[in-house]
Amino acid sequence: MDKNTRKVRNQDINPCIDESDASQKCLDVNNYEKSMCSAYFQRYKNCRKYWHNIMVTRRREGVKPDMPSAAERQEMLAALGGKPY
Repeated sequence: MDKNTRKVRNQDINPCIDESDASQKCLDVNNYEKSMCSAYFQRYKNCRKYWHNIMVTRRREGVKPDMPSAAERQEMLAALGGKPY
């Protein structure tokens, strides 16, 4: 696996792997008819937007690392009662 693929598939770096996989699976199932998968695409966009805002806030407050680890994200989502996106 090349470096970029490992980075995209790393749970600690990419918080939206599940949403990405779901949208890709939808495309596969629906013969790449994008209009059939718009809900999955929107969920992925919302996920990226949500975690980007978290990352920007942490960076602004001087918290390192900028992106919470996978375990921290699970705790944050559990405290919220699920995914807010």
